[in-house]
Amino acid sequence: MIAVQELSPATGIALACAVLALPRATYYRRQRPKSKRYSYPRKPNQRRYSEEERAEMREVLNSERFMDKSPEQVSAILLEEGEYLASARTLYRVLGEKQQVRERRNRRSHPAHAKPQLVATAPGQLWSWDITQLKGPTKGVAFFLYVMLDLFSRFVVGWLLAQRENAELAQQFIDETMRKHDIEPGRLTLHQDRGSPMRAKSTRQLLDDLGVAGSYSRPRVSNDNPYSESHFGTLKARPELPERFGGVQHGRQIFQPLFQWYNYDHRHSGIKMLTPAQVHYGFAEELLARRHAVRLAAYHARPDRFINGPPKLEQLPKEVWINRPEDEPVGESPSPYQPTARSSQESVAEIVLGAAQVADDAGGAGGVPLHQPCAIAREFSAMEFAALKPEVRH
Repeated sequence: MIAVQELSPATGIALACAVLALPRATYYRRQRPKSKRYSYPRKPNQRRYSEEERAEMREVLNSERFMDKSPEQVSAILLEEGEYLASARTLYRVLGEKQQVRERRNRRSHPAHAKPQLVATAPGQLWSWDITQLKGPTKGVAFFLYVMLDLFSRFVVGWLLAQRENAELAQQFIDETMRKHDIEPGRLTLHQDRGSPMRAKSTRQLLDDLGVAGSYSRPRVSNDNPYSESHFGTLKARPELPERFGGVQHGRQIFQPLFQWYNYDHRHSGIKMLTPAQVHYGFAEELLARRHAVRLAAYHARPDRFINGPPKLEQLPKEVWINRPEDEPVGESPSPYQPTARSSQESVAEIVLGAAQVADDAGGAGGVPLHQPCAIAREFSAMEFAALKPEVRH
């Protein structure tokens, strides 16, 4: 407005407004002083029901006879009986004056489902499984991927690709996976959502027969099964996964190496960038100690590059949980689940001790060549796990 006033003596108001992209009507309207507005008392509506009549309406609506009926129902019933109380809209308005507009019908309420609170401190204590749908070769054709996951190690303990999603296949999948890993009764909790295969009575009976405690997500709660959902997200983001699958055999050819990669090569941020197999088979502490020894060797070689001081030993998380219980702290407990024999444990221990010895030598000699820590930090997955890889289910 000020710019228009400054330009208008030289260019005129119309050109100044055009240059500044300001409508002339807006300029002229803002030049006029604001008129004072007077509020006049509103005349009462002659059709308005009196307060006594409105109180009578609320008394009828809230009576034992009509307390669980909507105003439309009450109005219809009274009209059939030859009595006119008010229109349904007026009845709603009368109730709204006292904040009484709510669900008046007598309806069955859904039971409150308990929040699942699960904690695992070692592999073999808590598993989770779910089913995801995959697109088939044509529209309307789909395949179903069943995946069971150990939550502590993120290790895929079993998977199944099928053309159907039903309770019979789910029970076969659970039974074979439990037997393959020699799960003892009373040791494992299996968490799942509320899909029809999971809630089937025969599935619950199977879990009872196997001695497995069943846990279920709450209805319409998406974050009660986060590990399985996150796992499916990781799988479906892989570039080798096609947009559509030609058949079950095609899917198995894709998922066989994919699950091999996930278990033995994929570095997981939730387990200190270890692979699920390294944690599942008990190599986590040794590998973290080996990493620490390499860092110490590098620290002794060039301590000026470590501005935060000597490196600290990484620790694997002591527990994983779903809706962690806040009442009682969960301590570390020994694992009730012993996977296959660790045939290469001795070789791993030798590597860790060798790395620690290099770090000690570096501290005494005042430094080590840079190629020695690099030689120690070679890949582990191609070294020890060749003999440990179990048969992947397909």
